[in-house]
Amino acid sequence: MAQTPETPREAAIAIIQTLRDNGFTAYLAGGCVRDALLGLEPKDYDIATDAHPASVKKLFPRCQMVGEAFGVALVRTRHHATEVATFRQDEGYSDRRRPDAVTFTTAERDAERRDFTINGLFADPLDTDSKTQHDRIIDYVGGLDDLKAQRIRAIGDPDDRFAEDYLRMLRAVRFAARLDFQLEPRTAASIQPLARYLGQISRERIGTEVLAMLAHPRRARAVQLLEELRLDGPTLNEDHLAPTDSNPPLDSLPADATPALALAAWWITRQRLPMNLTTIAQAISTRSSAHADRWRKALCLSNQVDNDLRGILRLITRAETWDNLRIAARKRLLAEPLWPQTLTLLRAINDQPRTAQIEADSAPLIAQGVAPEPLLRGEDLLSLGIPAGPDLGRMLDQAYDAQLEGLFHDKTSAQQWLKNQNS
Repeated sequence: MAQTPETPREAAIAIIQTLRDNGFTAYLAGGCVRDALLGLEPKDYDIATDAHPASVKKLFPRCQMVGEAFGVALVRTRHHATEVATFRQDEGYSDRRRPDAVTFTTAERDAERRDFTINGLFADPLDTDSKTQHDRIIDYVGGLDDLKAQRIRAIGDPDDRFAEDYLRMLRAVRFAARLDFQLEPRTAASIQPLARYLGQISRERIGTEVLAMLAHPRRARAVQLLEELRLDGPTLNEDHLAPTDSNPPLDSLPADATPALALAAWWITRQRLPMNLTTIAQAISTRSSAHADRWRKALCLSNQVDNDLRGILRLITRAETWDNLRIAARKRLLAEPLWPQTLTLLRAINDQPRTAQIEADSAPLIAQGVAPEPLLRGEDLLSLGIPAGPDLGRMLDQAYDAQLEGLFHDKTSAQQWLKNQNS
């Protein structure tokens, strides 16, 4: 019988068991503990231990040291790779990202160097409550109280925690939005005066954090917090905007919106315009190119996300001219790969009469087929003596438009149409 694949939690517990069997302390650590306590499925499991890197390597010869100076190893089991880190205390953060040096220490000191109390919890999966089956929790920083209070609080002095790595300000926003928690007042008060230092962080890290915010259904709350804390300006390399109570169309997107769609909606949100398709299309035509250039650099966007963002905004302007488009132009628009996302954004903009008309007009066109195989190809035109070159390309476009308009429906009638055009 085939062996059932281990779960990520089972893989982590097996590693902890091995460490314990060899005399070491080892716990589940950080986000996996937080999420489990909140009833969420952890994405991955991290382990913290008093075993030094040399001991980890000896016990797990196949492990990969991904940060040996910081005591971090990646231990592979049958189906999973689990991060195992030695309890450490950090000394200095001159690059505002990584500690200048680390000292291997105790579990308590390790918890105290982490960012937020809800991320500073440990759990012992080998010591579970017989009634609840919950892991024993080790809490040195008040994380359990903050979880119960639904509060994001920096460990220790928030100024110190953020100065160690200014990206933690964005992480505070992401956790608060994702978990629907409140920022503890002292932690929130620390962010505003430090927001201007966010520019010292690499743009790639900022972009990764922002895209993680926008990937979550509570993305509009994240944007609101960015504005309340004056983080929006340094994040996007543009002027700060005062927060608003609602953020259409960003707050009307479906939960599974793509990064490009969420960015397009955020761009429209930041224009502070009435949700009128014509007004929005005009703003896109005059402003979006320069803004997209800035956002690409500010968030270190991939070519794919950048191209899709620009494409969705461009299709919004084409959709605004829907009433003036011929059948062929409408079908070409509906055949665009980014049209489904564009339509989602149109619905979020909620210019109801315009969007409803586009959807009503689209239904019969989609039923006919918006991207049929061309009935006429280059060789058909060449056979009539039309030379290769720009004229042939233009003629092919005209022929395909005629096909989309329904002027012919088979090869024979298409060829007759072509002859008539050239008679």
